[in-house]
Amino acid sequence: MADTLTLFTSIGLSEQKAKETLKNDSLSSSLKEAITQAQRVHGASGVDKAMGTLLYSMASRLKDTKRLAFLSESIAQRKICTELQLAAALDFVKGHPQDPINQKEFDEACGVGVVITPEQIEEAVEAVIKKHKDQLLKERYHFNMGLLMGEARTALKWADGKVIKNEVDMQVLHLLGPKTEADLEKKPKAQKAKVTENDVKVKKEEVAVNGDAVSGEGKSLMEQLRGEALKFHKPGENYTTEGYVITPNTMNLLKKHLEFTGGQIRTRFPPEPNGILHIGHAKAINFNFGYAKANNGICFLRYDDTNPEKEEEKYFTAIKDMVEWLGYKPYAVTHASDNFQQLYDLAVDLIRRGHAYVCHQKGEELKGHNVPQSPWRDRPIEESLVLFERMKKGLFAEGEATLRMKMVMEDGKMDPVAYRIKYTPHHRTGDEWCIYPTYDYTHCLCDSIENISHSLCTKEFQARRSSYYWLCNALDLYCPVQWEYGRLNLTYTVVSKRKIIKLVETGVVRDWDDPRLFTLTALRRRGFPPEAINNFCARVGVTVSQTTTEPHLLEACVRDVLNETAPRTMAVLEPLKVTITNLPDNFKTDVRVPDFPADEAKGSHTVPFTRTVFIEQSDFREVMEKGYKRLTPEQPVGLRHAGYVISVQKIIKDTQGKVVELEVTCCSSETAEKPKAFIHWVSEPLVCEVRLYDRLFLHKHPEDPSEVPNGFLSDINPDSLQVISSALVDTSVKRAKVFDKFQFERVGYFSVDSDSTADKLIFNRTVTLKEDPGKI
Repeated sequence: MADTLTLFTSIGLSEQKAKETLKNDSLSSSLKEAITQAQRVHGASGVDKAMGTLLYSMASRLKDTKRLAFLSESIAQRKICTELQLAAALDFVKGHPQDPINQKEFDEACGVGVVITPEQIEEAVEAVIKKHKDQLLKERYHFNMGLLMGEARTALKWADGKVIKNEVDMQVLHLLGPKTEADLEKKPKAQKAKVTENDVKVKKEEVAVNGDAVSGEGKSLMEQLRGEALKFHKPGENYTTEGYVITPNTMNLLKKHLEFTGGQIRTRFPPEPNGILHIGHAKAINFNFGYAKANNGICFLRYDDTNPEKEEEKYFTAIKDMVEWLGYKPYAVTHASDNFQQLYDLAVDLIRRGHAYVCHQKGEELKGHNVPQSPWRDRPIEESLVLFERMKKGLFAEGEATLRMKMVMEDGKMDPVAYRIKYTPHHRTGDEWCIYPTYDYTHCLCDSIENISHSLCTKEFQARRSSYYWLCNALDLYCPVQWEYGRLNLTYTVVSKRKIIKLVETGVVRDWDDPRLFTLTALRRRGFPPEAINNFCARVGVTVSQTTTEPHLLEACVRDVLNETAPRTMAVLEPLKVTITNLPDNFKTDVRVPDFPADEAKGSHTVPFTRTVFIEQSDFREVMEKGYKRLTPEQPVGLRHAGYVISVQKIIKDTQGKVVELEVTCCSSETAEKPKAFIHWVSEPLVCEVRLYDRLFLHKHPEDPSEVPNGFLSDINPDSLQVISSALVDTSVKRAKVFDKFQFERVGYFSVDSDSTADKLIFNRTVTLKEDPGKI
């Protein structure tokens, strides 16, 4: 240790830096080898600080250690002399994983032997300053000097940056002379342009399926998934990805992959058909289908149907429905079970290669496969082949034998299970199989079979990346690249399949599509437009970090879409009868109501207006209060769209003293004094049921024992559903279909529920008109 510390300080590292390096075994080993290589060229004392800095930088950044000797020698021979050259060298070896390295191509790519003379630097800087001379003279030292540096460095790729800067500073001084007091003053900040109402309107109209646009600020999902936003490898260049394992056959397999795909990006969305998709899956759908779409690629919908005990037809159907509801069309719908025979044949090959064995550890011993080395790990290959065949023929009991792979995963778990016995008929293959492959075995092989270029999955699968690469390489198959991204989580909800099933079984919710849940079927039933969900995913972004978001951000996206797409209608949730006494008993006229008052060109509908109308109980108060602007005995109010102002003449109450009817008079709003408010109303309405939803849970994190010690079932909000069975809505909605959406004026956004009948419509409140300031 002391010798290594001395070695590190001998190349110019401070003692503190050398000690920090020693704590990192991998870096310490690489740096020690790099210094040893350099000393072979220069001797023990011939590695100066400049060379030592480059060696340290190279050792800390190099991923493929088999190139360590080559790069160390290039630095020692002073072929690589600058950080710029080192960066180019690292890029070159990353892009050329196969031996031998073409020395001529390497030298050209890294500027080896290129000498930039002071005269060349002077001429290049002169040319740049001449190009910007007029602007320089105008702005003087407020000009962005970084622009001059950038253009000069582009013209002189391998020149020393410090020398270029000195030359720029000198020539600028020669042109402008010394700085004056005016030059030293801070440049005033440009004032932000005011945003007009029209600008806001245009922004709010920017809504589209598939993430093509996102309302409000920020880039659309397609923009985020296209180009430089994601530093993904190009098809066929899998080897440039950090951590990708390269074998002697890798480049040949990649060549065949490219021949098959034509360089097309291929992704897949691989849900298990044992539950309904939730809001987190919406991000995965947008990410997988969106990335392919943004880059003219294709995306498969592949069911990971390897667990027959929990799979049902309704889940297969609902998953496909939700993908298409969000606006995406799979290139093909495939199943892991399509490949059962091929997967079995590959397992036999894996045993033959000595990479898998039949194991007899049972039950809890195998749970999480974090167990000591199995006593059957070294059993003869032929014996495992015979036993695996017996497993296939059903000659073992469930749990009596498994096939395990000989590898250690990134999280330390040893020998993951590849096959297990299940005497359960499969949804698609019936009784053909009694052994089924696991996720760890199936997923990467199906990706390989389908020639997936980018295997996108959530962060919790990072621990399985090593097994993903190991298995493809152990079988000498094309190996896709696994990329992990952060899950999308929401507060005030649970999305675990097991917990949702518990909510259904205990009667807290009716089913997977109960509008209080955040499954996609529930959100659709509640009235959330797919565009809003896609836009929400775009706002959350494609970050790799885990994201926990408040529901009100999703609701804001919903309002943005519905404000532009949900026609207005009038509905009264708690009716109060109003009789207009100065109209004839048989009075009836039609009133035109614009579907979108802000843009009347988008259409309208007519509603009847008679002597009897109904208003909200909350729009009348018997006793006037300060700040109250609606109807009172002393204060008239306007009726929206009708052209009338009404004034109270008589208040009628029941025997308990509750106001049950108002008698009023009306006059034209053109002749009356302008009232302080206009309220909505209905006349000759339809009776309907309205369901008002609130958060299902009382706490932000119902699964967190520190917040909810007694478990999520103890945290149910008793007021999460309020049913109003006799609400009134105007007749314009009588032909509305399930999922049709409306804005009930002054009340909220509502959607027609699937429980509706020909006799009675049922509406779910999707969201309120504005965010409730009393909520988080």
